[in-house]
Amino acid sequence: MNFKLFGRSGLKVSEVCLGTMTFGEDWGWGASKDESRAIFDAFTAAGGNFFDTADGYTNGTSEKFLGEFIKGSRERSVIATKYSFNMRPGDPNAGGNHRKNMIQALEGSLKRLGTDYVDIYWVHAWDELTPSDEVMRGLDDLVRQGKVLYVGVSNTPAWVVSYCNAISEIRGWSRFTGLQVEYSLLERTPEREFLPMAKALGLAVTAWSPLCGGLLTGKYGAGAGIGEEKRLDKSAFVEIDERKLKIVDTVKSVAAELGRSPAQVALAWTRKRSIPILGARTLGQLHDNLKCLEFLLSYEQESRLNQASAVPDGYPYEFLRKPMVHDHLHGGTFETIQN
Repeated sequence: MNFKLFGRSGLKVSEVCLGTMTFGEDWGWGASKDESRAIFDAFTAAGGNFFDTADGYTNGTSEKFLGEFIKGSRERSVIATKYSFNMRPGDPNAGGNHRKNMIQALEGSLKRLGTDYVDIYWVHAWDELTPSDEVMRGLDDLVRQGKVLYVGVSNTPAWVVSYCNAISEIRGWSRFTGLQVEYSLLERTPEREFLPMAKALGLAVTAWSPLCGGLLTGKYGAGAGIGEEKRLDKSAFVEIDERKLKIVDTVKSVAAELGRSPAQVALAWTRKRSIPILGARTLGQLHDNLKCLEFLLSYEQESRLNQASAVPDGYPYEFLRKPMVHDHLHGGTFETIQN
């Protein structure tokens, strides 16, 4: 296991993160406490130190289990949890990004985790109602209190993330250090805005659902389930279409060449571009996923995967690349400019 700096910080996190949404069976699926413990132990034995959870995962059981498991190793563990989801349906202030829920949610997470601080506190999803300055000042207060070390943001438009970091930098508040997005060979649209923004702002990128709800494990091939919505994993619905299945077949082809599982190939591709969050319901799944650390894809294999899974960049990027636009902007000199 190697380590990466978490964005523009000195924090070192393992190159893959263990997602703990599967810890607990409260939702009718997931891992028992004993199996969760075995998964945790295997991940730490492999050198992993980065754990992802949330206040609402398995009704709080995920945080409780993780809190028990890190006893005796809290100092070496990098614990990331999230807030925003409503924990008391019917109460409009029991969810969202606002300060009241932020404080209540963090206090609940700290109790369940059995710790007095979290390393990374994520905004789980943008609620479209709370002012950006309220969110950023509230998070900065938590950092100044020592209850949170770094802050991150997930499931939020790129322009909102950029604006939040801009006003925070101007006002001397804590900025977002990490970005969490859905990213995989089957979901590459973050490459349009999110990944370039993360590079420009120095944000660590963590990828949730890097196996697209299990589809990239190779469970299905071309011609199966077209036009239907199938439950591939009880934690996620994935709509199957011909394009996705053709991508999966390319992954399976590369996996056969390497003597690897399709999941390992898909994770190796994502690991080069982000920190994938591994979510396993069984110890066997985790062991298989961790083998993505043992190899690198060749240039030819990566090119095949890129070509099979490519998504259009769309406007304005395709417009800006047109020769006519280059000529209007640069007077025919664009190709001579070193950049």
